[in-house]
Amino acid sequence: MPEADQDADGCDLVADLQLLETAARQAGELALGYFGQGLETWFKGNKSPVSEADIAVDRFLADRLLTARPDYGWLSEETADDRARLECRRVFIVDPIDGTRAFLAGGDEWTISIAVVEDGRPVTGAVFCPRRNEMFTARAGGGAFLNEAGIRVSGRTSVSGATLTGPHSIISNTDVLAAGFQKTEILRSLAYRLVMVAAGRIDVGTARGGPSDWDLAAADLLVNEAGGRITDVSGRDLTYNRSRTGHPALIAASTGLIGPVRAVLEDIIR
Repeated sequence: MPEADQDADGCDLVADLQLLETAARQAGELALGYFGQGLETWFKGNKSPVSEADIAVDRFLADRLLTARPDYGWLSEETADDRARLECRRVFIVDPIDGTRAFLAGGDEWTISIAVVEDGRPVTGAVFCPRRNEMFTARAGGGAFLNEAGIRVSGRTSVSGATLTGPHSIISNTDVLAAGFQKTEILRSLAYRLVMVAAGRIDVGTARGGPSDWDLAAADLLVNEAGGRITDVSGRDLTYNRSRTGHPALIAASTGLIGPVRAVLEDIIR
C-alpha cells in the first residue's frame, strides 16, 4: 500500500474514506426521505433550528461509524458532547445535516459532512450534497475529488474580480465591494460554501466567528488537498477535537490569494 494511504500508526486512510463516503451516501438517502415533509422542528440555545431529520441522520451515522470503528471518538452537532473524545487520537466529527435552514426551506445546498480527525487535524473527509448529487472527498496526501474527479482551487491571486461567498453582512459590505470582490449567492451550508472554494467554483469563502468543528473539519481537508487553506483572520490554521469546539472568523482561498484577502477582510469579518 502506498505510504500516503496510511498514517504513522498504519491507519488505513483509504478504508476510512470509503467508510465515510458510504455512510454519507446512506445518510443522504435517509435525509431525502424527510425532505419536503412536515417535520417536527425546534430551536437550540443558539437559536439555530434542528429537526427530527437531523436527529435521525445523527443516530444513523453514530451507529454506522462507531460500529465500524469502536475505538474512535465521536463529536457531532446533534449529540451531547462526550469529553472522552479528548482521549482518543482519532475522532469522527460529524454534521448530520449542515444547512438545516436550507433543508427545511426546500433548498438544495444542504450537506452531510463527516471527517476523521487525528491529532487535531482532519485526515479523511466527505461532504455530500444529496440534492445536487455531489460527493466531495479527500484524504491527507491523496488529493481532493468531486464525484471521483480531481478538483483544485482557483488560480486567482488578485482580490480584484475574485468571487466571494459568505454571510450577507460580509458579501454586501461596501468596503468589501469597493476592494473589487464579486459577491455570489449565499450558501446556507458552511461546509458547502467551503468546498465550492476547493472545487475552484468560488475564489474565496468566509465565515464570521462562531462556526464549530463539525461545520469545518471535512471541508478544511478538502480545501487543503485542493491546494488552498482555511485560516483564521490572523493566518493561523484550525485545530480540531479540543475542549472548546468553536472557531473564530475564517477565510478559505488558494494559498496565493489568502494573504491579500486577509489584508482586506481582517477588520471586516472579526
